Amino acid sequence: MTQQLPYCGSAPNPGELLTRFNWDPRLLMALAAIAFCHALLLQNRVQSRQARVLALGGWAIAAAALVSPLCALSVALFSARVAQHMVLLLVAAPMIAAGLPRLRESTESWTLWVSTMMFFAALWFWHMPVPYDSTFTSTVLYWTMHLTLFGSSILLWRELIHHSSRQTAQVLAAGMLTLVQMGLLGAVLALGNRPMFLWHLTTTQVWGLTPLQDQQLGGAVMWVPGIALFLWAALRSITRLWQSIERARPA
Repeated sequence: MTQQLPYCGSAPNPGELLTRFNWDPRLLMALAAIAFCHALLLQNRVQSRQARVLALGGWAIAAAALVSPLCALSVALFSARVAQHMVLLLVAAPMIAAGLPRLRESTESWTLWVSTMMFFAALWFWHMPVPYDSTFTSTVLYWTMHLTLFGSSILLWRELIHHSSRQTAQVLAAGMLTLVQMGLLGAVLALGNRPMFLWHLTTTQVWGLTPLQDQQLGGAVMWVPGIALFLWAALRSITRLWQSIERARPA
């Protein structure tokens, strides 16, 4: 029986990487349709111009992560797959979420904690050896991974960005929990003393890395940027709270 190729194709060699774009027409049409619907949704909203710019920028970055040669490189290197995920989760998702302002200020907390737990579960599940390796032999699982990771991150960032001042304490707690669990997963990967992912045992050497070095690099890529961005979100929430206190003070 012939083994199914990964969605992004076979692992590339360095000399062919720049030719390995992913021009899947279904992906391109889906991204274009989602970006168009998002822009249409914001047409009559307050601050719609800024929101549309952020949203369309986020979708463009998501498209770059999925269409560029990073898709093919992620078949060869665990660190490239993690880099692809970080672009989606820490760059594209916050921009898209910032472009999803609420119609009214929400004081509900259950959506914050549900999205936090969804992101927690998706991040750890898809970076465990068996689920991770399975995404290279099943296109359905490949897209399930990306949809659950990317979707849960958009929901989480929307809660972290668009919240009332009364929710600041819970938002800070959810952001800190996310920072810690993401940092912990990155540390587990970066400080491991043996390679965890069977798929990459034979794909990294042509890129000058051992499987363990590739895994450790991927862990570092997850560890540092995640901490920096969630700290920014925490400082942003604290600044908004302080500004609301200042406005409430009598002149």
